[in-house]
Amino acid sequence: MITAETTIFEELESNVRGYCRAWPTVFTTASGSWLRAEDGKEYLDFFAGAGALNYGHNNPVLKRPLLDYIAGDGITHGLDMSTAAKRRLLETLRDTVFAPRGLEYKVQFPGPTGANAVEAALKLARKVTGRETIISFTNAFHGMSLGALSVTGNAAKRAGAGVPLVHAAHMPYDGYFDNTTADFQWMERVLDDTSSGFDRPAAVIVETVQGEGGVNIARPEWLRHLSELCTARGILLIVDDVQMGCGRTGPFFSFEIAGITPDIVTLSKSIGGYGLPLALVLFKPELDVWTPGEHNGTFRGNNPAFITAQAALEHFWSDSTLQASTEAKGQRIGAALTQAAEYFPGISARGRGLVHGVAFDDPSQAGKVCQVAFEHGLLVETSGSLDEVVKLLPPLTVTDDEVEHGLRVLTGAIGTVCGKER
Repeated sequence: MITAETTIFEELESNVRGYCRAWPTVFTTASGSWLRAEDGKEYLDFFAGAGALNYGHNNPVLKRPLLDYIAGDGITHGLDMSTAAKRRLLETLRDTVFAPRGLEYKVQFPGPTGANAVEAALKLARKVTGRETIISFTNAFHGMSLGALSVTGNAAKRAGAGVPLVHAAHMPYDGYFDNTTADFQWMERVLDDTSSGFDRPAAVIVETVQGEGGVNIARPEWLRHLSELCTARGILLIVDDVQMGCGRTGPFFSFEIAGITPDIVTLSKSIGGYGLPLALVLFKPELDVWTPGEHNGTFRGNNPAFITAQAALEHFWSDSTLQASTEAKGQRIGAALTQAAEYFPGISARGRGLVHGVAFDDPSQAGKVCQVAFEHGLLVETSGSLDEVVKLLPPLTVTDDEVEHGLRVLTGAIGTVCGKER
């Protein structure tokens, strides 16, 4: 829908733009779980910056220290120079995240995006092992740069590379065969058969919950099996926690539920707290074989993001309050969506923590539900290989009343599209 207010976007902005097509309005302000448009309409945000706003929009706990830092002429651009802001972040990360979990990771600051964190992780794994191949999984999404695309499953996204995507192999994710094939049967066979033609990989990269892939959830026992498989064969395990980390599934790290310790972890999106660009690569100390400057980036020293990241860790992760709240709200959403799936034909529900998906047997219905939801003031997006899943990513700070309101709008939209009112 083109209006006078959106004409300039049609005239000058590239066709590559996406979300603005699904949500044809001009947003002006945001607070907590809500965005406001120029026409005064308010929208409940169950998108949260694709998972970059776990603590909501303009959270005052994060905004105040950021404003104070800027007003005090704090360093904005620091490359990898040592700054007071970086020191406070590292100290807080150590004390509130690593120490309570018995982790001894080293911390790398790559460029400030999730894709760059993935690129750095893949490069490091290859450097450490001297091997080239990376194993990833069906329906995986790890970013849009070439290395990240090589371990991404979606055909449409891969096609955008324009060149062959090499040195990667894809294995079935948990549940890919509807539990009719034993876990890792094929993977273990080709890895252990010297005549399989399958080269020993440098690493395996996995999402514990595939967000872009359709909210596909790996069972804890599957993740443990994968970790044991990698350890036994000298293969590094990389967990991509860009979207599912920072409490999205409940615990700070999404892999905690499985009781595993990955060799390498990638973080971005909500690690910056406020929505400011920041990415981290965490890895076991013995893997720190980088030479100075071997992987760098002009904006790896985004100090304002260090300030908000430190404030978020200190405020939200010094105790278990946020985790408990996330799990309780997630159970409420899960129960409501399960009930809806029992009532409306042709849909199913799945989720963990505050990431949930409603899958439609008729893929075209998912986009229609998102459109109707938008018209009624709720922002949700589609995911999955056929855009057949409506994905819910509300801020972790969403209130109980907002959860109920969002569920009413969503189930109403499902009823409208499926032709069956509740």
